[in-house]
Amino acid sequence: MATWGLEWLEGIAGVWRQPLLYYGILLALAAGWRRVKRERRDFHVRVHRMGQEWRGLWTWGWAAGAVLSAVASGIGLALPPGAVWAVTGLTILLGLTMEARLLSPAYTVGGALVLLGLAGSSGLAARLLPDGAADGGALAALLVLLLLAEGWLILRSQNGAASPQLARSKRGMIVGMQWTQRFWFVPVVLPVPGGGLDASWWPLIPAGNGYSFWLVPFLLGFSQRRQHVLPAEAAREEGRRVLRLAWLAAVLAVPGIWHPLLAAAAGAAAIIGREWIAFSGHRADRARPPRFARHAQGVVIVGVLPNSKAEKMGLRIGEVVVKANGVPVQTEAEFYEALQRNRAFCKLEVISHNGEIRFVQGAVYEDGHHELGLLFVHHRGASASEAVS
Repeated sequence: MATWGLEWLEGIAGVWRQPLLYYGILLALAAGWRRVKRERRDFHVRVHRMGQEWRGLWTWGWAAGAVLSAVASGIGLALPPGAVWAVTGLTILLGLTMEARLLSPAYTVGGALVLLGLAGSSGLAARLLPDGAADGGALAALLVLLLLAEGWLILRSQNGAASPQLARSKRGMIVGMQWTQRFWFVPVVLPVPGGGLDASWWPLIPAGNGYSFWLVPFLLGFSQRRQHVLPAEAAREEGRRVLRLAWLAAVLAVPGIWHPLLAAAAGAAAIIGREWIAFSGHRADRARPPRFARHAQGVVIVGVLPNSKAEKMGLRIGEVVVKANGVPVQTEAEFYEALQRNRAFCKLEVISHNGEIRFVQGAVYEDGHHELGLLFVHHRGASASEAVS
């Protein structure tokens, strides 16, 4: 038992030797810098701190990793080092696109399964990966576990912050969008062939005679852009779909332990299924009228600055400000002109998400009316180059 404990500690300490750990940190910081640049271009203000994506790396993904580590060790999910490096290589390549959603395990682990399956059928894997990485049973099981973790993490993120954006619709109108972007490290302790551990009953998915432990920090990502559906609603729906995809992949992954072609089929099904989830969600959102656009009754809130007066007043994105200090407003300029009627207090009439009128009020500092922290769609965004398709 002491030997197993030492092997676990050595495997955990070895996480600092994993290049994906440092790559993930750089990628999250670059994504934050890119987001802030976009926010300043569209609204002339930084909405969320540049380190938001970096901080997200160290949150719930580690809890998911702890659960997956227990499961992987319990069922003997022994993964050849070549398979780990194949997933790492694909993660790095897909990360270069700066599209967080492509870091789903459906693309990284599923893609590795397909590539290793093709290499195995051609005989190339035996020459390039002598450690048996082309045997995809363990990798297919890992795919299912990571898809379950991804779905859970997306559900956990539904109350997280989204970044407002401006884009040009097909009709040439400037509309608002909500961009949700997340990165997570999911560190999983995996048995790998080679080492001093030996047990006659373990692992259930054999890959060699001796084993040691590696702590592998899998990098997962998620991103959505929505013009009608609110971020929480969109994340909740996508998380549930990913969980269903995980169970679908499991149908192929379990027999894939004994039939390598089915393991590769599980990877292909995960890629196709994950792409369909993203495409269908995007299409359904674009089929509905933009929520963050000109409104017949007032001005639509496209963003609320964190820790601002507006946030403390309970204002939320997607709500429509109908009146300010009793004055009907149709544009951003009219809104701030109406606030000037009372230099110490503001009262807003707002249409909430359920279509009902509610009143919010709060104190403001004199000459601080432009510091409420509300962002609207305005003509200054006419330079927005991204087309809403």
